[in-house]
Amino acid sequence: MDAVFRALADPTRRSLLDELFREDGQTLSALEGRLPMTRFGVMKHLRQLEEAGLVVTRRRGREKLHFLNPVPIRLVHDRWVSKYAEPWAAGLSGLKTRLEDPMEKVFEIYIKTTPERLWEAITDPELRSQYNFGVGVVSDWTPGSRYTSKHVAADGPLAEGENLEVDPPRRLVQSMTALWSDAVKNEGTSRVTWEIEPVGDSCRLTVTHDELRESANDELYGGWPMILSGLKTLLETGERLTTPGSLLYADAGAASA
Repeated sequence: MDAVFRALADPTRRSLLDELFREDGQTLSALEGRLPMTRFGVMKHLRQLEEAGLVVTRRRGREKLHFLNPVPIRLVHDRWVSKYAEPWAAGLSGLKTRLEDPMEKVFEIYIKTTPERLWEAITDPELRSQYNFGVGVVSDWTPGSRYTSKHVAADGPLAEGENLEVDPPRRLVQSMTALWSDAVKNEGTSRVTWEIEPVGDSCRLTVTHDELRESANDELYGGWPMILSGLKTLLETGERLTTPGSLLYADAGAASA
């Protein structure tokens, strides 16, 4: 939290986040051209934003792309704001910008747990449902196998796809076809990559949601900050995240059970 607030306190760093909010996945050169400062100055500010987890980077060929990571902002919201103003959650967790086709979203979070426990929380239906709006994922978790996302209150699957890569407890790559509304069904198939990296007594979890249509419906990726916040809360405290949005579908399931 301290690192996030220190990073946000500087107006130049806020301007960099504004630029990434406007257009995600920018290179250092592109960001440098939009700010009245030297390349070294931009690099210094980006480094502080990366250390706070507000910016994550990805290599694409020779280019290093910078992405806005809204998860730390979501955690601030969950700690102090959601009790009083849950409607703000849509604005905070729905941070989105336009990218060249296909669109890509990157989310990163640190969780004090082991890779094995984190993998279990991602793949075990009961654990998954506790932080994923009450929705569990059923699969045999072998490469090339199918999976379905199910909720007890739903008539059918809410999402489905193929496990493209399964490398426990390090990497899981899945295709995803969303089925929970006509609007998302029309978006077709995208891809979700879970990457787990041990860092001391914790893990860095990076979720990349890509192969999205340009200007894709934000229902497809807007819930990731809340899901990942709920995953962190569950593994570190053993409790469910109690924001109204997190419990919305979970409570519906409990009522129908």
